[in-house]
Amino acid sequence: MADWTSLSYVVVDVEGNGQQPPDLVELAAVPIVNGAIGEPVSWLVLPDEEITHFATRIHGLTNKDLANSPVFDAVKDDVLGALNVDALVAHNAHVDVGVLSRKLDDWQTPEVFDTLKLARRLVPGRDSYRLGRLVESFGLADGLPDDLSPHRATYDALVAARLFVLLAGKAATLEKLRGHPSEGDEHEAPALF
Repeated sequence: MADWTSLSYVVVDVEGNGQQPPDLVELAAVPIVNGAIGEPVSWLVLPDEEITHFATRIHGLTNKDLANSPVFDAVKDDVLGALNVDALVAHNAHVDVGVLSRKLDDWQTPEVFDTLKLARRLVPGRDSYRLGRLVESFGLADGLPDDLSPHRATYDALVAARLFVLLAGKAATLEKLRGHPSEGDEHEAPALF
């Protein structure tokens, strides 16, 4: 059985502009290599359409904040470099993967681990699996720089990375992290001797 640390991961978080489908205004990527969380990288991006007031209320970014930011094509190669890993991790991953897939036409999505689904499976019985509630429950924001805040890409990617490491540690093996039972797992009848 493979240890979960045998893969290289990147934890991503996308902040959107409030349009449907959502466009990218901020992206953060946090590498996890050999089980260790690395330094985050992030990009502010000028979206194709203006940020809605609703989106600004969530993440705090305004159209004025992004007026001098590059368009996505200007940072595309750097983003692709950050995403060149064995597996991608995100909380409620289908949203982040959807935005990235739309922005990166020819990108081959690696294996995806969704910390929302992992948390439901590996720490059952919680009243909420929202990222903020899990961060609170497990103290995942402890020691983060004061200039980081929830609903901004770097903060959310860092706490999701900490959540992923915690959950991966509970799973221990890559097979269990993927949800594949191994020999002697809970789906087998108990041995009598």
